[in-house]
Amino acid sequence: MSAALSATVWLTAIGCALMAGVYLTFSSFVMRSLDALPEPGAVAAMQSINREILSSGFMPLFFGTSLASLALGAWGVAHWGDAGTRALAAGGLVYVLGMFVCTAAFNVPLNEALDAVEPGAPEATHAWADYLRRWTRYNHLRTLASTVATGLFLAAAVSLT
Repeated sequence: MSAALSATVWLTAIGCALMAGVYLTFSSFVMRSLDALPEPGAVAAMQSINREILSSGFMPLFFGTSLASLALGAWGVAHWGDAGTRALAAGGLVYVLGMFVCTAAFNVPLNEALDAVEPGAPEATHAWADYLRRWTRYNHLRTLASTVATGLFLAAAVSLT
């Protein structure tokens, strides 16, 4: 395996692991902590998180790991049958579909809908309950996909050496 491919696989595995950690944090206690607040506070806090994340180090990690996973998955398919390529293809597929597509199709639209809610408005209670249930479910999926992709990329890295 070339040094560039090896470095890409290892760095992508680390990126997937970091993303899994971010999502696990939300699934484990952040969302429950927000839900313990009165609804206006929970809505306002999540709106703030959703705005701040857009200008944080999360975004380069999010997009960089997604692009690297896609590239490694494609490389795995193109070199199918070589050592580690099945794990690369599977890791790319799991990460791109389970994390990136899930985020774009479900979590982002839910975030946008929540952003339109006035925290103190009467509909905030229902909006928060619906958001919490649905967003957390999809976040569990992102956590799982990121974790599984980490394992697959690590397996590929080991078998490619």
